[in-house]
Amino acid sequence: MTAEWWKNSVVYQVYPQSFKDSNNDGIGDFQGIIEKLPYLAKLGIDVIWLNPIFDSPLVDNGYDIADYEKILPQYGTMEDFKELLDQAHQLNIRIILDLVVNHTSDLHKWFLASKEDQENPYADYYIWKDPKPDGSAPNNWGSTFGGPAWEYVESRNQYYLHCFAKEQPDLNWENETVRQEIYNMMRKWFELGIDGFRMDVISLISKDPAYPDAPGTLAYTKSYYAGASNGPRVHEFLHEMNQEVLSHYDVMTVGETPNTNSTQAQLYTFPEREELNMVFHFDHMHLDYGKFGKFSDIRFKLSDLRNTLTEWQNQLAHGWNSLYWSNHDQPRAVTRFGDDGEYREVSAKMLGTLLHMMKGTPFIFQGEELGMKNVPFTDISEYQDIETNYFYQEMTAAGEAPEDINRAVYLKSRDNARTPMPWNGEANSGFSEAKPWIAYSPDNRRINVESTLADPNSIFYHYQKLIALRKEYPIIQLGEYQLINEEDSAVYSYLRTYQDETLLVLCSFSKDKVNVRVPQELLEKESALLISNYSDTATQLIAEMPLRPYEAVVYHLT
Repeated sequence: MTAEWWKNSVVYQVYPQSFKDSNNDGIGDFQGIIEKLPYLAKLGIDVIWLNPIFDSPLVDNGYDIADYEKILPQYGTMEDFKELLDQAHQLNIRIILDLVVNHTSDLHKWFLASKEDQENPYADYYIWKDPKPDGSAPNNWGSTFGGPAWEYVESRNQYYLHCFAKEQPDLNWENETVRQEIYNMMRKWFELGIDGFRMDVISLISKDPAYPDAPGTLAYTKSYYAGASNGPRVHEFLHEMNQEVLSHYDVMTVGETPNTNSTQAQLYTFPEREELNMVFHFDHMHLDYGKFGKFSDIRFKLSDLRNTLTEWQNQLAHGWNSLYWSNHDQPRAVTRFGDDGEYREVSAKMLGTLLHMMKGTPFIFQGEELGMKNVPFTDISEYQDIETNYFYQEMTAAGEAPEDINRAVYLKSRDNARTPMPWNGEANSGFSEAKPWIAYSPDNRRINVESTLADPNSIFYHYQKLIALRKEYPIIQLGEYQLINEEDSAVYSYLRTYQDETLLVLCSFSKDKVNVRVPQELLEKESALLISNYSDTATQLIAEMPLRPYEAVVYHLT
């Protein structure tokens, strides 16, 4: 059995089209990533997760794949990708790809054949259902990006299911041939040398064969959860995938599992079940949802965040956690969970400290190590995201006040994460000499890599130290988690314990100075300051620790 290297790794997510453009066409590419590998090596990360790199019409930014074995031309060639893989491996950086197998593009050759008639070899590769007697859709499910989850095709006199855009038909995992096609494709990428997969919406691949109507309690755009999430055969399929493919390679897997609670997550992650290494959950991402779901100006409560993260730490103590604040589908962490004004830098460091000291594999989304904030676009026309534009229309049609709509879009649009990576403070941010596919953030003038690397006290170097500490102290990887001071209204405090060592982690979410009580038994131990986001933090513990705005401190106790 190979060492579980992913347990001691830190993953950095690269959104390829927004990372670095090498040929000045306004779109990031493989050669741009290769150019910046030394930057990632300097940060200290172990794994790069690439969002989809496959050929796609880009209806949903690459999550609509037209050919699993062909590279998207805008990113380069297969030879360019092999060079990226080789250059990364030379720096001891692994690469995992995004596996999108709940659905394909409607331009995939399988679907083009499948929709022709009901008799061809691909007829059953997707989920087709007859209309109701009145000709309407098979059930009342809505799709994530608006409208029904069913699209009628006259040539078959049937509807196909699409949980996402109508250009993203859902694959039929009940068809064993489909599964074998997917497994063969996965083997080809592993044989090429990739190091694992992040699996997009993998909890949706098994559907309830009854295809029940959704209850009114589910939001329309998520109503397919009624029969598509954590379905009856999902664990059978993933165990089969593990036995036939994953177990034969030294790789890591993380499944994106929407609508999955911490108890259900155990079924995906407990090692003896032989499915996945870890999953992405969304419980902490839902703490600020409101009338229009994520598109809301509600602020999370610290008590909810603390309870949620603690639940997942405890429930997956035997499995494994993925740890993240943000990704390509989420707004910027410092705006959402910290303070992106006066305390942007210290709150960004605090959030990094809180997450990286937990048990699990940390994921950093590009620009998080710079403290990038939400982008202050001034007009809806600047947003490219299919989800954002749908909800803008929905909120407008519902009569919401324009200022409330604009505020919700600013706070929650996925495009907050997708603006080009700022390499310097110049006009084009060092990303490209051409107009980028999506606008730059005006904040790039002061929040960029060049200025960050020049500042020894920057967020980047704080993250660099957090990553180095994980490799130096086994307790950060292996220690048990214990919440303390659970009634504190301003400070998130927890312990990590391993053998005869203890870590005390104190993270303030307040803009004011606050005191936090240190348990007496900890004061009796020898304490040494491991890391802090202020330069003059006390080196020794005291009974009432004063914390400044968004201060984070970690003490090593023996």
